[in-house]
Amino acid sequence: MATEVAPLAPIRLPASEAALTPDQKYWATFSSQILLPSPNSSPITNISSNSAASYTSASAAPTSSYIAITTGPRLQLLSPQTLKPLKFITRSNTAFHSAHVRRDGRICISGSESGVIQAYDTSSRAILKTWTEHKQPVWVTKWHPRELTTSMSCSDDGTVRLWDLPAESSTWQGNGHSDYVRCGTFVGDGNLIATGGYDQSIRLWDPRIGGTSSGSESKSRATVMHFKMPAPVESVLALPGGTTLVGSAGEKIAVLDLVAGRPLHLLQNHQKTVTSLAVASNGARVLTGALDGHVKVFETASWNVVAGFKYPSPILSLDVVQAGPQREDRHLCVGMQSGLLSIRTRLSGAAKAAKKEKAKEMAALMAGKIEEYDKKNEKKKRGRGWEKSLRGKDHSGEGADIIIEGNDRSKPKYPTKWENFLRRGQYDLALDLVLEDTRNPIAVLTLLQALIHRSALRTALSNRNAQTILPLLKWLTKRVGDPRYVRVTTDVAMMVLELYGEHLGQSADVDREIYKLHGQVRSGCEVAQMCWGTLGMVGLLEADSTKAAIS
Repeated sequence: MATEVAPLAPIRLPASEAALTPDQKYWATFSSQILLPSPNSSPITNISSNSAASYTSASAAPTSSYIAITTGPRLQLLSPQTLKPLKFITRSNTAFHSAHVRRDGRICISGSESGVIQAYDTSSRAILKTWTEHKQPVWVTKWHPRELTTSMSCSDDGTVRLWDLPAESSTWQGNGHSDYVRCGTFVGDGNLIATGGYDQSIRLWDPRIGGTSSGSESKSRATVMHFKMPAPVESVLALPGGTTLVGSAGEKIAVLDLVAGRPLHLLQNHQKTVTSLAVASNGARVLTGALDGHVKVFETASWNVVAGFKYPSPILSLDVVQAGPQREDRHLCVGMQSGLLSIRTRLSGAAKAAKKEKAKEMAALMAGKIEEYDKKNEKKKRGRGWEKSLRGKDHSGEGADIIIEGNDRSKPKYPTKWENFLRRGQYDLALDLVLEDTRNPIAVLTLLQALIHRSALRTALSNRNAQTILPLLKWLTKRVGDPRYVRVTTDVAMMVLELYGEHLGQSADVDREIYKLHGQVRSGCEVAQMCWGTLGMVGLLEADSTKAAIS
């Protein structure tokens, strides 16, 4: 019995460029960008939100979510849902440096250039409290993550203070920094405080054992951990869990282990000073913003860069606004030196579908086909027999399933027409037929490779006129620049020129395609020369660095 003729196996091309990683795909979904300029073009120095905290405390009253923006002498409260300004607070003669809305959304605390700390009612914008103990600018004000009346502040006077809303003065003060204190945060459940200053240090405080800083003994007892940094510290961030601290010093980022009391990593992925840090994906990702205009996304397992964004101006502030009980990342807010606020929004599945449907509806309205659109949607919503399609979906079977495996009766794969011509030795007809299907370039490549292996390429290309040679020339012009096709396309192009070079000038269409093919080959050679030149320069740089390391 004769053996069944198997179809010709298609050629597998080398792997192309690496596909996007899951992180790149995820952060690419933050595509809906809104640019909000500052009214007075002042730099945006601080961005904070209470959206995530709204879902962490069941004891708090019904919450109102805000995004707090400080830009010059203006404090803006935006809605995380509509991204529209809800409140403007301008009751300060100097610039605001920080603002933080309490997790119940009722009170906003802020620090300013004059050193005054004020608490505002977010509904009426009335001043509820004013503290004036700081004598220099206050750069950090934050509410306690658990207690509704406790907040902290950091100032250029070198002090760190805790405040109680009903009290007239600070309830705790820490004096350990010898220079400006520009960043600070609560760690874990709020029992510890981490601060960073221009004295190139990060300090961890425990207010429960320190008391007020009236003497050196209380200061040493309050500072439970001290890390020396390579440059002034601009930002400090505590990861969820309270065991890891991230601080930025100059263009470097230090990852600190609070349990072992030692640094874990020193990241150097930015070219200029890192000014802001933010946590995303429930602590699985950390975002950094720097004066080089880059926002980089780090994964917290091995601290590699997994994604990034580029902005047109130096970045001063950064925050990831979360939403929902699962605390999903919803907005990426970036404040720049130019006074521009960028908000990138990630739409959920339902919101994305609603936006797409809204665009279709508006397109139908503009085209005057809204009635047809409405009728079509009504049919989509409930077609005939739609209940039957759901019948039996919840049936899980009775007892154990018995599977009887029989012979494989899948549909056999028959050779295509051009494969039949190839098997019969009609190479020219096979080539003509495969070139007609422009949607399958792999089939053309497979046939040409088979003709080369059978030494039948000259036979398939001989005795052709202008009409039959043009499809092949067009395919060569389109594919000759692809490195994956270059070996086959080069052999075929050389054979075409050898057979029909003496006939050039007889057909304008053929001459035009030959000129196009020549242009593609020339540009490919120029790119190859540039690549070799770049490789040479990189080799020289590597040799110099190796020589310097040895010496």
